[in-house]
Amino acid sequence: MADEKKELWLKLLPGTTVVFAVCATLSTFKGGGYSNKSVLSQARASDQWAFFQAKGIKQTVAEAQKENLTLALHDQKDPAYTADLQNRIKVYEAKIKKYSLEKDTITTKANELEASQADAKKHSEIFGMGVIFLQISILLSSIAALVKKSPLWYLGVAVGIIGIIEFLNGFWLFF
Repeated sequence: MADEKKELWLKLLPGTTVVFAVCATLSTFKGGGYSNKSVLSQARASDQWAFFQAKGIKQTVAEAQKENLTLALHDQKDPAYTADLQNRIKVYEAKIKKYSLEKDTITTKANELEASQADAKKHSEIFGMGVIFLQISILLSSIAALVKKSPLWYLGVAVGIIGIIEFLNGFWLFF
């Protein structure tokens, strides 16, 4: 008989609070996953840039060796030694070209990883905002239940709806 006299908002309060709590939990889980992906992508991108620098150093060394051999070639009078120097210069030219191509490939991969990191970070931040709004809505609903004030619950529902929108936005980035 007492249940029949309960106001509608008091009947809806437990259900909305559970929905908000479940969404907050899922948003926390997904946000954490995207946060981990962001960190891993950034670490991999940093590894790629370090690899790029190593190739750059090797390329610079090869260019210096080629230059030294080119200078030695100009001073050389012995035809056999001249042929040897020319062959060694060609080897270094091939290495320089190889390192340059490898650096291009590394740059592309590093840029892809940085883009993946930025995307994951964006998802993570949005899920985080969803969690904040959902936690506030749960707090407001709890306070409303304690003090039996429906305006607090309505405010909690409004904030919770914003949290659910942010939660969904975390998946599809429609905002």
